[in-house]
Amino acid sequence: MAGRSNGHTNLRRRGISSWLIPAMVLGLGLWAPITVTWAQRPLPRLTLDTEPLPPELKERTSLAPVVKKAAPSVVTIYTTRTVRGTDWAHPFLDDPWFRRFFGDRFRRERLPREFQARGLGSGVIVSEDGYILTNFHVVEQADEIRVRLADGKTEYQAEVIGADPHTDVAVLKIPGRGLPAMVIADSDQLEVGDLVLALGNPFGVGQTVTMGIVSAVGRGELGLTDYEDFIQTDAPINVGNSGGALVDVRGRLVGINTAIVSGGGGSVGVGFAVPINMARLVMERLLTEGRIRRGYLGIYLRRLTPELSRELDLPDTSGALVGGVAPGTPAEAAGLREGDLVLEFNGRTVRDARHLRLMASQSQPGTEATLKVWRNGQVRTVRLTLGELPDSEAVAESVPPPETGPWEDLEWAPLDPQTRREREIPDYIQGVLVLRVPARSPAAQAGLRPGDVLLQVNGRRVRTPEEAQRALEEAAGPEVRLRVWRREGNRSGTQVLVVPTQPRTR
Repeated sequence: MAGRSNGHTNLRRRGISSWLIPAMVLGLGLWAPITVTWAQRPLPRLTLDTEPLPPELKERTSLAPVVKKAAPSVVTIYTTRTVRGTDWAHPFLDDPWFRRFFGDRFRRERLPREFQARGLGSGVIVSEDGYILTNFHVVEQADEIRVRLADGKTEYQAEVIGADPHTDVAVLKIPGRGLPAMVIADSDQLEVGDLVLALGNPFGVGQTVTMGIVSAVGRGELGLTDYEDFIQTDAPINVGNSGGALVDVRGRLVGINTAIVSGGGGSVGVGFAVPINMARLVMERLLTEGRIRRGYLGIYLRRLTPELSRELDLPDTSGALVGGVAPGTPAEAAGLREGDLVLEFNGRTVRDARHLRLMASQSQPGTEATLKVWRNGQVRTVRLTLGELPDSEAVAESVPPPETGPWEDLEWAPLDPQTRREREIPDYIQGVLVLRVPARSPAAQAGLRPGDVLLQVNGRRVRTPEEAQRALEEAAGPEVRLRVWRREGNRSGTQVLVVPTQPRTR
């Protein structure tokens, strides 16, 4: 029995051993080099052509020469600003239910909070001695501005020479000589379909070039700035591209990239650039006069619809319809009347009311202007001397305020120190507090809430309740864009609400 038992045990051991050996071999096979299990294959025969493209062909088929010409002029702008606000030591200690049971024994006073907010944008060197064009919103409220050249190494401290928030243009200056300045084109010559490149530093990844076409010119009523004449492009523009260059196929500057329309923060092919002609005019006036002086007619303008054109027996819907004349203004002195249709301004065809206001604002106060006006079936010539538009009336050439409208019964409050403390609104947020929004009003349906801070109306900044009410009443168009700041829990930020000012037809 013992022998059988030992024999059986040996067989089992031999069986186990015989099973283990192949397994170990298999394991070795798994860990052996590839050459053991795979036969080498011959390399495929490849057709190689390592010669560079001939220069004449490359000029016709590649945009590399254009990029090489333009890229050195595009810089990255880094900004730093000090943000001051208030915060609780712990938000739970200010919870109403907590205080109901424990009172204020665990509650500590608000602690001052200060931190450095950093921003990123782009800019374009336009002169060899260091003048740079960028967007106003890139350098707004910055305590420190650093400019890094395209080589990725050279940095300068930059000085803000001047800025115009009404067009979102700013002029910087860095020390230096012989800097790579970009050649400036005439943006009025751009046409829909022209090929363009956008250069900048999106998301801080480094200088990037994207390509597209001019989708539209003279784009306005976007609510981005007070004076809009944007170039629209489908060249991808992203965060960090603001202030960068829009160039033509000869590497010449045609626009300053400014904004995008996007549902998720990235490019969806709808980008906007300030035409270089407008940006250059702003720069020249800031350098020569230290401020922007704008021409002023003194008229209210109405939106000219096909229905209104037929009602007034006008030739078509182009031109700017005078809805009223302000007393004591150049328009009154020249004899302009309500119902006049302005067809030309200084020999240039007037597309619409926004276009006339833009052309008048770009003219120097004190200069003469010649208008072609349609009145009672005849074209008349009206000459006048432009006045100067006060800064507080930056959008005064607009539709006169209606007796009632979507803004009726809205209530506002200034952002005084106590309000800021109670609602935890940082000092850098400048606007007015929304106190009351009537239920079922257009503003409420668009998402405006009590507690929001209204920052802009159609790109026009508001700082007091009076400014907010006036900006809303003077806003032209079938809809108005409101930029608001909102706090939701521990998160805060800005967003744009679109409020219809006229009933929508179906």
